[in-house]
Amino acid sequence: MRFTEADRLLFAGDSITDSSRDRADPASLGKGYVRQIADLLGDGPAVINRGVNGNRIYDLEARWATDVLAARPTVLTVKIGINDTWRTFDRGLSSPIGKFRAAYSRLLASAREHLPAELYVVTPFLLPVEPEQQEWIGDLAPRVEAAIDVATEFGARLVRADLFMPRAAAEHGAATLAPDGVHPSPLGHRLLAEAWLSTAGSPVEEAGLP
Repeated sequence: MRFTEADRLLFAGDSITDSSRDRADPASLGKGYVRQIADLLGDGPAVINRGVNGNRIYDLEARWATDVLAARPTVLTVKIGINDTWRTFDRGLSSPIGKFRAAYSRLLASAREHLPAELYVVTPFLLPVEPEQQEWIGDLAPRVEAAIDVATEFGARLVRADLFMPRAAAEHGAATLAPDGVHPSPLGHRLLAEAWLSTAGSPVEEAGLP
């Protein structure tokens, strides 16, 4: 494995990262891809979950200093964006693409300025299972592009969930990977963990993934 006991891997984002973690327990990793990555890496690096259910990018930015920078990670992963689309449709909370991109840029610029961290960006994705979710695609697509552009600008490694999750959904069915189109099933989380480890250069087979 390329990580050592000196590394601190922090994952920041929304409910997909949160995955029912106990936020009263700083060591809680939830039940999703972050937990799977930690389990597969074993007794090596420290793993920290700072996902919060329901977060849009502005919520993440508001807690960035305390939840992310203060933890001093050596490896930082950001996965955010689907709620900026979802809340646009179900609550009428606007998240203009220009403001979304600017906020994302501020987050990674801050990380580059304050942390000696390797950066990862996991692109947002959607696997529509309800007819109305088809309308979300046009709003989410430019957020994916913004995440890619900002990741490129700041030299972050990209985990293209917007590509591999739809490909897997075509094979297994969208609801099999994300019953509500957004939140991954155990299989969906496994695919996220597998893709992150592959992007990080940790051999998936040696990590124990099937």
